[in-house]
Amino acid sequence: MSEQRIHHRTVTINGHEIFYREAGPADAPVLLLLHGFPTSSYMFRDLIPRLADRYRVIAPDHLGFGHSATPSAKDFPYTFAELAALTADFTTHLDLTHFALYIQDYGAPIGLRLALAHPERITAIITQNGNAYTEGLGQDAWAPVRALIADRTPETEAAVSRISTLDGIKWQYTNGVPPQYAPLLDPDAWHHDAALMSREGQREIQLDLIADYGSNFELYPAFQEYFRTSQIPLLATWGAHDEVFIPAGAEAFRQDLPEAEIHLLPTGHFALETHAPEIASLIRDFLARHVPKP
Repeated sequence: MSEQRIHHRTVTINGHEIFYREAGPADAPVLLLLHGFPTSSYMFRDLIPRLADRYRVIAPDHLGFGHSATPSAKDFPYTFAELAALTADFTTHLDLTHFALYIQDYGAPIGLRLALAHPERITAIITQNGNAYTEGLGQDAWAPVRALIADRTPETEAAVSRISTLDGIKWQYTNGVPPQYAPLLDPDAWHHDAALMSREGQREIQLDLIADYGSNFELYPAFQEYFRTSQIPLLATWGAHDEVFIPAGAEAFRQDLPEAEIHLLPTGHFALETHAPEIASLIRDFLARHVPKP
């Protein structure tokens, strides 16, 4: 039972403290959980114990998020390339030579950049509202981000910064969640994220990352080529009512991975908040078939 308890650890990667949660047997197959915006590894608090009897589950906080270090935007170049490189060095530091990826939101371009750089390490991919296709971009939700990418001005920054406020973060958790599942939403989740997002320097950090998101669009063809050439086993457990990454993004994986397993769940962007047991069950079945124990 002790192996299923979550341990909270910190390591130094390239001079930066990276916080991570870990559970499961040391010799079990590894599942690396990569969170999105505006949260942290805290989003996996209900999932990790449901998988740790069978897998070594590791969930880091990206630099600038959660309990990891938050150097100012003047001292660190907050780009997705830099976060992916740090994540790769994190896996090397922990001697993770083979692992499955769970990618959500920002975790998708970070994890897929890692897969491009080190395809030999990746055993399978689970994507939960983690996008790699233009079809998956909700038009209304992405309009202010596209405006910022095209022209970073005080006006476009102000429009995008609203998503980091308490109301903007709460919307990401509650939007698209049907009434029957709303009581499962824990208000601590969005208050936790909002408190961390309100720290000094966060506005600049998050604006730099959002302004850099266009570099991920540019890599979509490379991600898709990786899918085609690798035929990596892929499971999509997607909140079907997400207006940020819409269901067409989940279905699009079959363009390059015909055997991809797609499950659209009746919930929103943060599907784990309402459907952690169902997602855990899908993951256990999927990994049991595609990632054998050593």
